[in-house]
Amino acid sequence: MIRINLLPVRAAKRKETARQQIIVSLGAIAILLLLSFLVYSYLMVKISSTKEEITRSEQEIVELKAKIDKIKDIEKLKAEVKKKLDVLSQLRREKTGPVQRLQTLSQSVQEKIWLTSYSENGTQITINGIAFNEELIAAFMKSIEASTDFEKVELIVSEQTELAGMKLKKFELKFNLEPKKL
Repeated sequence: MIRINLLPVRAAKRKETARQQIIVSLGAIAILLLLSFLVYSYLMVKISSTKEEITRSEQEIVELKAKIDKIKDIEKLKAEVKKKLDVLSQLRREKTGPVQRLQTLSQSVQEKIWLTSYSENGTQITINGIAFNEELIAAFMKSIEASTDFEKVELIVSEQTELAGMKLKKFELKFNLEPKKL
């Protein structure tokens, strides 16, 4: 009987199988390392682009804050200008007031009545004067009350006085300005 020694073939097969397993393992490790490097590179690029985007956003925020500050300054200036314009329009509305009031009083004063003083305190007006008699004072009061500029005419004092040898009536009137209708 012939015997064939198959041991070296089995050992050679084992060696070949071990070599193949080592090559496959090294290949898998290389692929794993390559994939890890690709994932790492992708994440680093993504992190870098995100950092750039954050930097751009921060710059944009700084620019927008500067614009917001400018807008707030403009709004403050706008409010100041509006306030000044309101004051100017109020002055324009009221600039004819005293002239009109004095003209109304001048037209209300009848012959034989003399006004000696005129004063305004806010909306209240006080007039002092001299007249020949009470009827003239009453007519003067009715004339003032009938005007559209004045209201609530009151006789405060009416007393007899002598001036240049004549007996006259000294009087004091108080009344209010009619509120403006806008």
